[in-house]
Amino acid sequence: MRPTSCTAITCTALTRPLARFAGLLSLFVSFTCTSQADEGMFPMSELGKLDLNAKGIELTAEELFNPKGLSLVDGVCRVNGCTGSFVSPLGLIITNHHCAYDAIQKASSPTRDLLANGFSAASLAEEIPAPDYQVRVTEDYRDVSVQVLAAVTADMSNLDRKKAIDKRAKELEAEAEKANQGLRAEVAEMFAGKTYVLFLYTYLKDVRLVFAPPQSVGNFGGEVDNWEWPRHTGDFSFMRVYTAPDGSSATFSKDNVPYKPKRFVQVDPKGVNENDVVFLLGYPGRTARHKTASFLKFEQNVRLPTIIDLYQWQIAVMTQAGAEDRSVEIKQASRIKSLANVEKRSRGQLQGLIRASIVPTREKQEAELQSFINSDPARKATYGNLLREIESVYSEMAASAPLDIHLDQLRSACRAVSFGFFVYDAAVERAKPDLDREATYMDRNYTDSIQKLKTSMADFHAPTDQTILAGVLQRLAKISAASEVPALKALLAEPTKIDAQAARLISKTKLGDVAFIETCLAQSAAELAKSTDPLLQLVVQLYPTFLKSRETDKAREGRLGQLYGPLIDIKQKFLERDFVPDANSTLRLTSGRVRSYSPSDAVVKMPITTLRGVLEKTTGIEPFDTPAAVIEKYNSGNDQRFRSAVVNSAAVNSATLNGLSANDVPVAILYDTDTTGGNSGSPVFNSRGNLVGVNFDRCFEATINDFAWNTDYSRSIGVDIRYVLWITGVAYGAEHLLNEMGVGK
Repeated sequence: MRPTSCTAITCTALTRPLARFAGLLSLFVSFTCTSQADEGMFPMSELGKLDLNAKGIELTAEELFNPKGLSLVDGVCRVNGCTGSFVSPLGLIITNHHCAYDAIQKASSPTRDLLANGFSAASLAEEIPAPDYQVRVTEDYRDVSVQVLAAVTADMSNLDRKKAIDKRAKELEAEAEKANQGLRAEVAEMFAGKTYVLFLYTYLKDVRLVFAPPQSVGNFGGEVDNWEWPRHTGDFSFMRVYTAPDGSSATFSKDNVPYKPKRFVQVDPKGVNENDVVFLLGYPGRTARHKTASFLKFEQNVRLPTIIDLYQWQIAVMTQAGAEDRSVEIKQASRIKSLANVEKRSRGQLQGLIRASIVPTREKQEAELQSFINSDPARKATYGNLLREIESVYSEMAASAPLDIHLDQLRSACRAVSFGFFVYDAAVERAKPDLDREATYMDRNYTDSIQKLKTSMADFHAPTDQTILAGVLQRLAKISAASEVPALKALLAEPTKIDAQAARLISKTKLGDVAFIETCLAQSAAELAKSTDPLLQLVVQLYPTFLKSRETDKAREGRLGQLYGPLIDIKQKFLERDFVPDANSTLRLTSGRVRSYSPSDAVVKMPITTLRGVLEKTTGIEPFDTPAAVIEKYNSGNDQRFRSAVVNSAAVNSATLNGLSANDVPVAILYDTDTTGGNSGSPVFNSRGNLVGVNFDRCFEATINDFAWNTDYSRSIGVDIRYVLWITGVAYGAEHLLNEMGVGK
């Protein structure tokens, strides 16, 4: 069976500049608008229903995805939470610098600073293991909605419903893996409480770093330019995946050999021009376009402001900790980058929600839907209370959010607490039958989970942890409900002593010690409860509260699943059309063109930047500190292979326009595809399916994409393949990689 039809809602292309952002957004979120440009992160099941030729794509649906034969999808993979593509027959992967960032950071030290200086392996033997990385390739899928929902009965509680669905999904995964030896099965919820699809993947666990430009290239512009256009960032890196000699998936071993993908993507060194058709294949993370006004209100008024505040504070703490010690700065680098990315995206989302009046607009739409429901007695009996009941769940979440969010931060932001929680939670969960465990602790995942834990511990910095622990406790002390948590009463009773309490807990704990963690992992929950480690004792005492929070989240998810499924049904009847399911980290296609845009009145931003622009931005001070090798190679002009004539159509009649000149190296490209987090590293293909760029970001105005989309303001950003090749082969001399990709001299 194929998943339920997911034809896109489309919206008319608008011509007003983004200075009228609010009015524009109020149109695109309307239930009734129509469009020439496509909204849609289309699942593979929908490719046969799309008019690919009308989109300018010269491949057939079968050439894009064919589980029975070779297709372009065989050259696309997921790299941890990002996307990548195979660009050689020897498992060479191109993805973003920020996707490889954790591997680069973990391999760095003050004496071998790969973040600052970059890295290039001259041979396979020099490639650096990235132990926390996994690569997966989509092989096939099938609809399992009927099987999953058969586990649910009408008399189940919300929590039991969620647990029953989760367990049935695990059973189906186990059955599929038994029938497909060597493949990994995962069930994904497509529409909440309504449709479920089982995907089969090849999972590869030996991933190594091959080439990374210096951070001053890979993160040029830093957080100043993040989510902005124009962009001049070389956000790319190369990694390679290995297998056992027999081709089976294996963890790192010196005897492993490069993976041989069924197909690799052909790099096109000619790149693209303005107005060229492009399309992406990738694994977009999470969107919430089918959620109600009550959800958006929760995001706008509660969750986003809290997360922005918490993340800004944590970033400041970690930045200060590393200000005068490069070794500490390196330890904190990956976490800072991750938090900063989410923080700025969250600010963009919050700004967009408020400026565009998304909540009242969605409320108006839902009022129209409610009128449609109420106009028929049968509809009213079935669907009449849906919106009201959904709102009650989010109202409950809003009421408990201050405590819930800060307890979650206590468990995650303070690294020592997170280590302690893992070992105690593992002891509790591992005592259960495998299918009843949390996924992290199931046999199929446990080895990888422990590996990630130990790798994370390498970046533990006790002084930073002490400051964060004290800060979270200080914030909890201001939340009245926190004093009702038994394990926190004594800690929060005297706020003036919290700093001293945090210092005592961190100074006396061994939870940052790998040897101690290994000892803990061998013990039962009862044995851990007798530990004299003060911070582990606090974790044990807090565990019932953490567990209750997890169960409450599941109960809410179970309830929302019961409500959102019927809501999708009645919306489809009301609008007489189907919908594209929200992104959920499964493989999707999106298409568009290389396009300029107007973010404000009288401002038009061209869609392709150049190396000349990099030099114009360069100040010699981070984050605009271009490496000398790049400047020297550019000024020498000795290698013309990846330079291009003027590529922005508006500049055709002029040799230069806004710094764009003929005979320059294109750096970044802008296009109107529909993307979100998880599309980082997605291959940008031309109409023939050749690689012309690597997606890495969106414009600031497009951060609202997760809630709503429109072609006028939605722009994604990729690094031009010509800049990738120029930096790799010309600036840093890794010609062997260009030869491997078939585009060398």
